Amino acid sequence: MSGENGQPPSATPELREQAAAFLAEPHLHCIDGRWSPGAASATLPVENPASEAVISEVVLGTRADIDAAVAAARKALSGPWGRLKAFERARLLLAFAEQVERNAALLACVETLENGTPFALSMGSTCGLMPELLRYYAGWTTKLAGETLPAAPAGREALDWLVYTEREPVGVVGAITPWNAPLNIILLKLAPALAAGCTVVLKPAELTPLTGELLVRLAQEAGLPEGVLNLVQGRGEEVGAALAEHPGVDKISFTGSTEVGRSIVRAAAGNLKKVTLELGGKSPMVVFPDADLAEAIPTAAMACFFLSGQNCMAGTRLFVHESIHDQFVAGLSGMAQALKVGDGLEPDTVLGPLISAAQRQRVLDYIALGEAEGARRMTPERHFEGPGHYVAPVVFADCRADMRIVREEIFGPVLTVQRFGSEDLDALAARVNDTIYGLSGSVWSRDVSTALGFARRIDSGQVAVNAHAAVSPETPFGGNRQSGWGREMGRESLDAYLKTKAVSVRL
Repeated sequence: MSGENGQPPSATPELREQAAAFLAEPHLHCIDGRWSPGAASATLPVENPASEAVISEVVLGTRADIDAAVAAARKALSGPWGRLKAFERARLLLAFAEQVERNAALLACVETLENGTPFALSMGSTCGLMPELLRYYAGWTTKLAGETLPAAPAGREALDWLVYTEREPVGVVGAITPWNAPLNIILLKLAPALAAGCTVVLKPAELTPLTGELLVRLAQEAGLPEGVLNLVQGRGEEVGAALAEHPGVDKISFTGSTEVGRSIVRAAAGNLKKVTLELGGKSPMVVFPDADLAEAIPTAAMACFFLSGQNCMAGTRLFVHESIHDQFVAGLSGMAQALKVGDGLEPDTVLGPLISAAQRQRVLDYIALGEAEGARRMTPERHFEGPGHYVAPVVFADCRADMRIVREEIFGPVLTVQRFGSEDLDALAARVNDTIYGLSGSVWSRDVSTALGFARRIDSGQVAVNAHAAVSPETPFGGNRQSGWGREMGRESLDAYLKTKAVSVRL
């Protein structure tokens, strides 16, 4: 997204003052439309990963707060919200979209302050994908219809029976969201859930709680009734676990790591609640010798380094044909060294900091491991003076499938490159699919038959041709295997928030 004169949008002094005023306010839970500190007095500091300074604090929730939020959501489900006409839900979602657009700069600035995302990138979301999602699902509210069936019980005349189905909201939804793209992912859950007529208890990541609070405030400004959207802040091991196992919750929608996803499934078993999981990835990019390198090289770099590699769709496993391998790797390495790493509020920053000191150390440990495993590092070390959880992008060549940097999700700016040669497409596909994940992927070729034929062979929930991570509100997104259950975005996402009732009427 560009600002005036084609320059990237920047956080003006006035905007920074507005964000600072928000940060200085009390940050509470929202339960049944009211903001309160809840059952506990403890608070959680919020750090700016670019400066390592504490910029605010939020109250810590407890199981008692989850109980209260779920009760409020249950009451709203059977109250006025449940009696709204479909077009009235659509009107509220459209008003919510207008609030997001009106406050796009503040939302983007707060996201940059709490997780380091470059401001221009956040603005691209708050002015683009986020209002688009709300408007897309607003359009679905009036189209969630059942059907009549030409059916009758065994031994009965069909003309004596009317059989039809209804699509009903699944109920109370617990939404647990991550820190890497908090604004986008919260709306990936809220927009279809509200369109379907569900009520929601939102638990944002404890590292990025402020953007979730801002969105709940804007939903209230849009006129969302009390209890429809509730917010409880806190740590995952207490508040998230309480929400996942709560008997009053009908569905959990979770985005995060595969390890935590498994714990969500175990917690949800108590009342067999529905579960949607969008988990980890180790996505492949496959570049054939006839690919447009002028397009493929910069896209491959940013497909991995986008959000400093803290991105489940990141194209971290690059397969390049041997005839173009050296040229491709040289181009990647040069681009990786040229990318500006710094504070997301600086207008020329392309890659911000990692989210925390622990995440930075985790990534540095994987980089050291890659060198120890025998991968060839193609980018020099870069050291950063002063505070901030910064890691420069790294390209590794001569990688093997058995290396941990190839097999495990690093969640940092680390790109691994493997060669391929004359093997047939099935043999190459076996190498590409040799992973526990199956979230995203891409194929690069000018030949339509090669590109589409290989796209069919990749076992991932989403595959792009001559692009990577080509997502939109209309396009279903989600993972196969240990990358998750279910889909977000598109018509398929609504299915997770709806249940079908069959009604048989004897005439």
